[in-house]
Amino acid sequence: MADLVLTTSVLEETKTQIENTLIKAGVNTVLLIDEAGNVVTVCGDKTCNLDTTSLAALAAANFGATSQIAKLIGEDDFLLLFHKGKKDSIHFARINTDLILVTIFGDNVSLGLLRLRVAQLVKTIEKAFGHK
Repeated sequence: MADLVLTTSVLEETKTQIENTLIKAGVNTVLLIDEAGNVVTVCGDKTCNLDTTSLAALAAANFGATSQIAKLIGEDDFLLLFHKGKKDSIHFARINTDLILVTIFGDNVSLGLLRLRVAQLVKTIEKAFGHK
């Protein structure tokens, strides 16, 4: 993993993009984490009762495990993961080799819309962090 250099302006721009792209579309919570499970930023209304540190660590471990599964079946990696619950679902998307976007949403947000918006957001975040 390359060292991530976070500046206030990049972090604020990223948070603004997350708010505009996902939170305003009805997503409950978004975490941007690094591949080691460290929280880069958290956005959303339902973050107070959420153990974001544990969630970030488990999300990174989940991606690590599925990365090994991908290799076993001949893939380089899986770019996204999705888990559906009774009332909430969680979507994980890899952003370059360093970051993972974790999105928690309810039934009021369609998976198709979420995937479209996440794909747009991934490109924006990659540019903000200096990746192509």
